Amino acid sequence: MLSGVDAPQSLLAGWGRAGATRATVSRPRSPDEVAELLRSPGGSGVIPRGLGRAYGDAAQRSGGTVVDCTGLDRVVELDEAAGTVRVEAGCSLEALLRAILPRGYFVPVTPGTRHVSVGGAIAADVHGKNHHRDGSIGAHVRSMVLATPTGVRRLDAGGEDGALLDATTGGMGLTGVVTEATLELIPVETASIVVDTERAVDLDDCMARMVARDADYRYSVAWLDALATGRRLGRAVLTSGDHAPLEALEPGRRERALAYAPRAPIDLGRLPAVRVLAPSLGAALNEAWYRKAPLERTGEVQSLTAFFHPLDGVGAWNRAYGRLGFTQYQFVVPPDAGEVVRRVLEHLTRRRVPSYLAVLKRFGAAGSGHLSFPSPGWTLALDLPLGVPGLAATLDELDELVAAAGGRVYLAKDGRLRPELLAAMYPRLADWRSVRDGVDPHGVLCSDLGARLGLCDDGSGGSRR
Repeated sequence: MLSGVDAPQSLLAGWGRAGATRATVSRPRSPDEVAELLRSPGGSGVIPRGLGRAYGDAAQRSGGTVVDCTGLDRVVELDEAAGTVRVEAGCSLEALLRAILPRGYFVPVTPGTRHVSVGGAIAADVHGKNHHRDGSIGAHVRSMVLATPTGVRRLDAGGEDGALLDATTGGMGLTGVVTEATLELIPVETASIVVDTERAVDLDDCMARMVARDADYRYSVAWLDALATGRRLGRAVLTSGDHAPLEALEPGRRERALAYAPRAPIDLGRLPAVRVLAPSLGAALNEAWYRKAPLERTGEVQSLTAFFHPLDGVGAWNRAYGRLGFTQYQFVVPPDAGEVVRRVLEHLTRRRVPSYLAVLKRFGAAGSGHLSFPSPGWTLALDLPLGVPGLAATLDELDELVAAAGGRVYLAKDGRLRPELLAAMYPRLADWRSVRDGVDPHGVLCSDLGARLGLCDDGSGGSRR
């Protein structure tokens, strides 16, 4: 591992491609090197980074050190008797699936991309289409190894260091660097999903269908047309499913039922970052997507990649938002505050802020993470192009609306939340600070997100609030 003096400097941004800052990048090849780095950090703070899929500034540190954990990428042990896997934290979900799926196991939770690291997934406490039934990934962590500025700790679910485990799950890398984790897995018979699809004519229809039927499925999600207005506001395509049993496959496919061979993506990475999405094109695409969906279809067998990770079929798709990039605004509000979803869509329409991708889900019970995002209720994720006039003020207004309803925004997607709203959105913030101060009393760990929100010292000499 290169020392802080010798390590290269890089300009880093999140998946939204905005707000890049320059940091020293260290690439450890072993957990011992991570521990040594935290013992002798130097500079203006240290933060771990996985595959860079946080949308905002969570895995950046201006003037400090970013620990690229992707060199810690081994699948250490698959315990088929226990249904668990021990894996290094830099391993991607993609690599993990290649190792476990042919053996009849699936990850307990996957977000909308498989190109995230296990450590990053824990730091953000990622959720998926099964949260209403299975919770977020933190609920499936049996144990983890955490390198902190005060030493390396093994944290076991239900163990004596439970408070530190809770502070780390959803803690955005600010309590330490996860180097290894043991996860519970889902046994499966095939690499396919049996999917039911239906169209909803408006937001009320969509929500009513989800409330009535979500409990019947392990996975459920709704794509919303966020550009539709009037009586069509919130029209949606709902997809719900469960892992396909062997008998759901045609006989000729059963011998390769667990084969995992996702198609190579269409790669936009070599193209100039030119904005190809515009309101007129976005409206046309949304209209086509809505009309393409069946009014109702049951029992369709889809591949795991088609159901869970459709956008992974387009490499570097974030470049379609152009040079200025984009932000994803994701919030959750309680079950009885579903009207906030409507008000958000209406507010964006009034402010002429287009969202080209909108996804609605229902969350189940909250996890134990102090800063974990999911809580019971409705969550809406919206991709919004940067550079739209009045966008910052519009999102500030939405923050106030969400906070007043008892909701919160997702820190893994955030790049602009005002710090004064953080405590209202995350009521366990004081507990998190107390645990964090115990393992990092000198403020070694800090990110651009953490400095912006007052979660860590920004290097100006001010104390952490």
